[in-house]
Amino acid sequence: MVEQRKAQRFDLKLPLEVLSKVQRGAQAGETRNLSSGGVLFKANTALTLGENVEYVITFPTPPEAKLEVRLRCVGKVVRFSPDAEVAATLERYEFIRKAR
Repeated sequence: MVEQRKAQRFDLKLPLEVLSKVQRGAQAGETRNLSSGGVLFKANTALTLGENVEYVITFPTPPEAKLEVRLRCVGKVVRFSPDAEVAATLERYEFIRKAR
């Protein structure tokens, strides 16, 4: 099978929060892999194909770090599976730095 993805994927398991206006709050999850064009993650949240989705990925920082680095992303759900894995595009993003 020939790989047809446009961007290289990186297998990274990072904390992720799906922000939902419908469910009023954030649903915790974890990334499976990331690329410059999207993310595959696992989360217990009800999403539908084509739905706009906002999610925040938290990057690891050393214990002595004074700032937490998070990536706030907006995209669309392009695939989901029965075992709660969701593939979403990454259309817009912003880095958020938060004091610990």
